[in-house]
Amino acid sequence: MHGLSRLGTGSNRSVSPSPPSSPRFRHGRYKNFAGGGGGVGRGGKQSAANKIVFVLISTVFRRKGVLLFAPLLYISGMLLYMGLLGFDVVSLKNAVVVVHRRSPPGSVYRSPQLFQKLWPHMEAESNATHNALMTAWNLKMHQGWKPCVNSIISKAGFSELPKSNGFLIIEANGGLNQQRLSICDAVAVAWLLNATLVIPIFHLNSVWRDSSKFGDIFDEEFFIHALRNHVNVVRELPEDVLQRFDNNISNIVNLRVKGWSSAAHYIQKVLPKLEAMGAVRIAPFSNRLAYSVPSNVQGVRCLSNFQALRFAEPIRTLADKMVERMVMNSSHSGGKYVSVHLRFETDMVAFSCCEYDGGEEEKREMDIARERSWRGKFRRRGRVIRPGANRMDGKCPLTPLEVGLMLRGMGFNNNTSVFVAAGNIYKAEKYMAPLKDVSAFRNKEYIDYSRRACSIQGPLI
Repeated sequence: MHGLSRLGTGSNRSVSPSPPSSPRFRHGRYKNFAGGGGGVGRGGKQSAANKIVFVLISTVFRRKGVLLFAPLLYISGMLLYMGLLGFDVVSLKNAVVVVHRRSPPGSVYRSPQLFQKLWPHMEAESNATHNALMTAWNLKMHQGWKPCVNSIISKAGFSELPKSNGFLIIEANGGLNQQRLSICDAVAVAWLLNATLVIPIFHLNSVWRDSSKFGDIFDEEFFIHALRNHVNVVRELPEDVLQRFDNNISNIVNLRVKGWSSAAHYIQKVLPKLEAMGAVRIAPFSNRLAYSVPSNVQGVRCLSNFQALRFAEPIRTLADKMVERMVMNSSHSGGKYVSVHLRFETDMVAFSCCEYDGGEEEKREMDIARERSWRGKFRRRGRVIRPGANRMDGKCPLTPLEVGLMLRGMGFNNNTSVFVAAGNIYKAEKYMAPLKDVSAFRNKEYIDYSRRACSIQGPLI
């Protein structure tokens, strides 16, 4: 019998298949269909049209093997889409046949060529008086916005929490964004299972190599207090519980939960283990809860993200200083500016398995980066990297040039102050130059969050 959680046949008949009809009978039926009827007698001559119809029908119904061509057509279409097959263009040059392989549309990085064509028009419009920055944050446009959690959370809370079914320990892996999502998912799962959540552990990421703990990044006391009416949160396992596992948290069973698991999966698979052992671990926990969950579970997830998670005091203080400086250095636009989080660091480019315009040197650098950060992950048997298909699917990180083109397309002119939040941009000198051309982003200094250090490189301009 399960503990408290917060989620809320017909008769079988055996029908024997009908035996196939007699080939002689089928032949006679199609014969009557093709040659019988009014106008043409049985002994009369069939017209060419009747013969064609007869051949088609007999081929489909009498020789069903022709239907095997349908899967072959599907597979061929997929190969064309993935770029394994392509149509070659043949041309004659100096009496020599030259074969050019045509890449599928949208599978090749061509933004620099597009930029060269559009740049004269951008320069001509550089003195335009309209700038989308002036109307981007018009308060009248957003008066209808309301917090999504208010109506849900009021129903989900308890004046006194019921008895816990056990302790839930999760390991938040990935970068800061992934870890934040993991924390919110953990709160939702703890609420769903009526479990006591232990302050999440941060996995030492092989890319960032940052040993920060939860309390170094987020206000731990505020987090516990904000969730007090919904989920019981403790900083560490009680001593008596830890002793049952020889004072070693690694001895607690680690449940391997599949990515994007449903709320029902946690009720059916995780809750019984939690009740039986009193404590369970789930590591890694990134993306282990589905996006589509019941509204009350989603409400707790939103509560965690928007009300319970608050940065630690040193980070909030530094953030206030950064905003103050950005406003001060955007005086020419009334203190308004655009802040862009570029995702064009080396590890992002490598993980995406996309190709840009760096040729063989870029491929070699990306292979090294993938092996350094994800040893063997991209060399597993059966793993096929298709850069062209990734680009057509929209899975390639935008280059700074593409971000600049997007901002100009949205109506931000080159008088707009653009501040960039990012780690170390891949080949920054090459890729950042076009962004400086299409905006008021000058020199090479930019805000570099560098994971969590939040240091500012050079003066903000």
